[in-house]
Amino acid sequence: MKDYGATPTLHIPVLPTRNTVVFPDTTLPLLVGRKVSMEALARAREKDNWILIIAPKTEAADREPTSRDLYTVGTLAKIENSEGDPSLGFRVLVRGVARFKVDSFTESGRLILASGDVLRDERGTGTETVDALVENLKQIASEILKLLPGDTHRAEDFIKSLDDPETLTNVCAQYLDLPIAEKQSILELTNFKDRALLLLDLLVKRKEELKVQHEIGEKLSNKMGKLQRESILREQMRTIREELGEEGEAGEKDYRQKIDEAGMPDEVKKVALEQLKRLESIGNQSPESHVIRNYLDLLCALPWSKASTSAIDLTVAREILDKEHFGLDEVKKRIIQHLAVMKLKKGKKGSILVLVGPPGVGKTSLGQSIAKALGRKFVRASLGGVRDEAEIRGHRRTYVGALPGRIIEGMKRAGENNPVFMLDEIDKLTRGWGGDPSSALLETLDPEQNHTFMDHYLDVPFDLSNVFFIATANSMETIPGPLLDRMEIIQLSGYTHNEKLHIARNHLVPKQIEEHGLTAKQIEITENALMKMISSYTREAGVRDLQRRIAAVCRASTEKVLNPLTKLPVVIDEKDLGDILGREKFSFDVAEMLAPAGVVTGLAWTPLGGDILFIESSLMPGSGKLTLTGQLGDVMKESAQIALSLVRSQLAAAVAGYEFEKNDIHVHVPAGAIPKDGPSAGITMFTALASLVTRRPVNPKLAMTGEITLRGAVMPVGGIKEKMIAAHRAGIREVILARKNEPDLRDVPDEVKQDLKFHFVDRADEVLKVALGFNEYQLRVPLLSAAPAPTSPPASGGGTGLSS
Repeated sequence: MKDYGATPTLHIPVLPTRNTVVFPDTTLPLLVGRKVSMEALARAREKDNWILIIAPKTEAADREPTSRDLYTVGTLAKIENSEGDPSLGFRVLVRGVARFKVDSFTESGRLILASGDVLRDERGTGTETVDALVENLKQIASEILKLLPGDTHRAEDFIKSLDDPETLTNVCAQYLDLPIAEKQSILELTNFKDRALLLLDLLVKRKEELKVQHEIGEKLSNKMGKLQRESILREQMRTIREELGEEGEAGEKDYRQKIDEAGMPDEVKKVALEQLKRLESIGNQSPESHVIRNYLDLLCALPWSKASTSAIDLTVAREILDKEHFGLDEVKKRIIQHLAVMKLKKGKKGSILVLVGPPGVGKTSLGQSIAKALGRKFVRASLGGVRDEAEIRGHRRTYVGALPGRIIEGMKRAGENNPVFMLDEIDKLTRGWGGDPSSALLETLDPEQNHTFMDHYLDVPFDLSNVFFIATANSMETIPGPLLDRMEIIQLSGYTHNEKLHIARNHLVPKQIEEHGLTAKQIEITENALMKMISSYTREAGVRDLQRRIAAVCRASTEKVLNPLTKLPVVIDEKDLGDILGREKFSFDVAEMLAPAGVVTGLAWTPLGGDILFIESSLMPGSGKLTLTGQLGDVMKESAQIALSLVRSQLAAAVAGYEFEKNDIHVHVPAGAIPKDGPSAGITMFTALASLVTRRPVNPKLAMTGEITLRGAVMPVGGIKEKMIAAHRAGIREVILARKNEPDLRDVPDEVKQDLKFHFVDRADEVLKVALGFNEYQLRVPLLSAAPAPTSPPASGGGTGLSS
């Protein structure tokens, strides 16, 4: 047995290795860079270069190893040489001396110390058995070395020269390619016989593995020889073509590899290979070669089988929507419900939504938030002003300069076949001499057809059924019916003043401060200033113009911030806005306006949200003629005729002595440059004419909206939410509505409903009772005393410009 001499047993510095087990009787170089290892090296120099090398049970990549991470059996070693410095690390040459069993670890800062005993080797068998085991180990080790690549003669000679059994087993175990756990199990065996038998078993397995690899290598070598010959021939062909000027930008081999890796369906791959074959058969001088290359590039770049695999998390989706969009509760609720259906039905085809609302309310950013919530790519295609069908479905490749359509180009940019695809401003599509682009979108947005979408340039079917399409529009009136029928409509209305204030304070102001190179410590915009900007300098359903006003305030403040005499932060209050933004642009305080007889406030819907409008009427001598001005549409003109007929037939008692045939009536709706149409100004015109002929003024804080019939029935209209927000913004305190519009108030924000008093009516006489203070005895007969109001759906509030 070996004599290890005087070896330390107490407080030996421990060097944890990285995926390495060091055996006795071997010399290995180790790279030392971790602080715990360098601490051990420093202590080892004080311990006559004795160090204990122990392998870790598991590798802790994110932290320094501790004693709990180490095995309890290691190798006591001597440091033979050490080079390097603490900043770059050390290269250490260590010589294993003996196995060492740790009884206890001690940690001092980053330094690990161990105490224990040296493990003595035991033969465990007679000399003949030992010799037989040694002989077998040498033979198998030599056979393994012959199977390894490279020159291994020196290693074979070294193995044969080893006479000490323990040294032989240690060397074989050290250089045998084994997992750390198996090497550690060999190290922990002190009985030579057990160690040798385990090693023989492992060496035999390794030998069989190498034999199989060697056989596979020979077969591959023969096959590669054939491939290499083909490669040489192809290279010679390429050189010949290059000399003839027929070599293109990408060789056939590159395209063939790209086609194989693109994941195309079989029918598409067949087309691609046919085009590649054509490319190989024509020279580079042919003008068609460039067209074929562009086509192959597109085929290989499209995401035929690549898709995002992110799971839908409704909690995360709700958090993203709430964080990035204030208000819009009903819209976010609809979106979450839609995502819930997608989560439940895994195979659900691509969804198609259309977000309809005024500019600046966040339609495009909602699409981006949906993409973020789904963990998918976001692609946007602007359709505003598109008038050519080829913009959607591409040009045929027979044309010079042909390109794929916007759908296929968007899929190429996305790089995956299930992105969130936004079709922005879909209501701005127009029809030109190149065809109708909205008709081209019918196939794109139909889940039953778009799995075989055909682009004219691509000319092979592409699957769009997994795409989440989101369209945006300001109005549904200009979207063709068949196209609108394929989409689920989500309406977005304008923001209230309080919602705009919250958005400005938490989103717009921080964004503009950052974009202008300022900080929150340098500028402060008060809430009064923000509310003044909202009410007096902007008039919009969204917040786009408000953002421009805030940007102007930040821009005007930069000069003050740079002035060293200015006290920071620069506070912008309500009184400062006049110098920065100029005079107030809008005034909504209609309650203080004079309202003579014949002037009534109505409510209108516009693509920008709700608005108020005034119906003005004037009386003059004449022949009973009715004049209408203000660029009114046909429906609105008919409402004025109905209102006059109703006044003449039903208010005889209230206007006794008034002669309609001797007086002309002029009805005007201001803002004459803006077209106006729709039936919802019916009761407003009726009230204005009744106020005019009875000389009774209407409360300027009272507004109304509703269609009127010739029998005096008040019919429901659309756009109630937008109209109520506009009334609240304009300082209105009372509103007259058709009784059938009462359920529509559920969509109106609570802060608006709290400040408004609602009067629900079924008949025109009820309108006069509220607006003019009439009673039954002042009316010739109660209007519609017995006839029920006809039922019809509320007007959509459509039309061009203002819809009354």
